[in-house]
Amino acid sequence: MFYNIDCIEGAKKYLENASVDLIVTDPPYGIGGDLLHKHYNRNEKFVLEGYIEVPQPEYPDFSVNWIKEAERVLKPGGSIYVVSGYTNLIHILNALAQTTLKEVNHLIWKYNFGVYTKKKYISSHYHILYYVKPGAEPVFNTFSRYSDAEKNETVGGSLNYQDREDVWVINREYKPGQIKNKNELPTQLLSKIIQYSSREGDLVCDFFLGSFSTAKVAIGLNRQAGGFEKSTIAFEHQIKEMEQVVPGNLLNTLRQPPQNKYFNQGKPLCEAEKKEIIEQHKALKLKGFSKKAIIAQLGDTTGRGPWSLAKIIDQEVLETSKQ
Repeated sequence: MFYNIDCIEGAKKYLENASVDLIVTDPPYGIGGDLLHKHYNRNEKFVLEGYIEVPQPEYPDFSVNWIKEAERVLKPGGSIYVVSGYTNLIHILNALAQTTLKEVNHLIWKYNFGVYTKKKYISSHYHILYYVKPGAEPVFNTFSRYSDAEKNETVGGSLNYQDREDVWVINREYKPGQIKNKNELPTQLLSKIIQYSSREGDLVCDFFLGSFSTAKVAIGLNRQAGGFEKSTIAFEHQIKEMEQVVPGNLLNTLRQPPQNKYFNQGKPLCEAEKKEIIEQHKALKLKGFSKKAIIAQLGDTTGRGPWSLAKIIDQEVLETSKQ
């Protein structure tokens, strides 16, 4: 379901209300994208012509119109990620504010080789606005990439925590000698978004297909894909490439995290389990174990996280001291 048509017109014509699970899209930046070759040191003969820019005066209304369509077609609980530079970020934020969509995160994507400047700081990041549609629990696969107890052996700390921080350092992809679009999102970035915010079989839509990168990664991760591309040149080139994309071809490239250590984390705690934790704490304390060691051992035996265990132990110590 890929269409060579303007996304606003196409969404109205082809997408039903509440039919899309996830939208990941990189709209035109409204900064003369058809002239970007003047700022990059690359061979433009490999860059597809026909890039369609949005004139600056039209950008506010353009943003409102396509984002309202995105809101309409998202399922309740569906997510949308919008990639934007800073120039017209205000218009995208204003458009999102006119919807029922709720902000979850304002992510920063730090990339390599920003546009070189002499008289100001070099811009080497994009914004990624992550919003969800109210009405159902959003999909967020917290442990799809790293389990809860995996540690960073180089700098220390939780790998899961670090992977979910709101600044992502992901390099762009070099494609020397290959036909490409003006701007392409890297597979690593798209895979991360799709892993966290969708399930296999979900429909992932891109309102501005461009290089079809979102669609290629979505299908590679065993999702359905669809979207719109207004440029006939880009569409006709990329739709042929899509014929070569094998569903699920990226699944074997994904990192497989081990089973979570804290498998009971977030589950209701009954009084019997609480009592057992307190008794184990007392027994280990009598053996001379430190509080840190006790919590670590209880985590292994109960599948509970350190914060919940510490809370139970501290409450028990407080109540004992009052007796």
